[in-house]
Amino acid sequence: MINRIRDIRKEKGLTLADVAERCRPATTAQTIGRLETGMRNLSLGWMNRIAGALEVEPEMLVRGESAAQPQVVARLTDAGPEALSAPRDALLPTELESGAPLVCLAIETGAGEYRAGDQLWLRQLPPEEAPRMINRDVLVPRKGGRFAFGRLIDRQGTMVGVLPPGAGQRQIVIDGPEWLAMAEMLVRKL
Repeated sequence: MINRIRDIRKEKGLTLADVAERCRPATTAQTIGRLETGMRNLSLGWMNRIAGALEVEPEMLVRGESAAQPQVVARLTDAGPEALSAPRDALLPTELESGAPLVCLAIETGAGEYRAGDQLWLRQLPPEEAPRMINRDVLVPRKGGRFAFGRLIDRQGTMVGVLPPGAGQRQIVIDGPEWLAMAEMLVRKL
């Protein structure tokens, strides 16, 4: 069993000391560090204490070794969507059912209807599914580890046309993408 304490703690911007202090009863940063690295066994009691400190359900703290974990693969910046140097595990606020994998686009710079700080969850689908994605926001891989992001406005043969969000953007045409990921859920902090 792999625990996700570190991923959740970092996603929430907390230090080991912060989590230790929030535990009831409080503990030490060293103990939290040992629990998240597996140097100390994560018992049911510790799961409940740490889950309370992180304000998540205890089940969020663990995952099976064989379970596919959704990944944050790109981020939206002033220069457009950029691939992350290394994809990282993403935290799902809720479980979305389907057979296709999920990817996440972290919005760092607002564009169109998207605001800085948003997370856009997208369902990764084969290119043959493109007709059902017309007029939906999609993330499309490009050559060189880059991505195109925007509204899918056209499909002809193996080519797809994507219109990036925001005023005055020009259509991007991608020939033969490996996959397309269709927007499924927007997560916005309140």
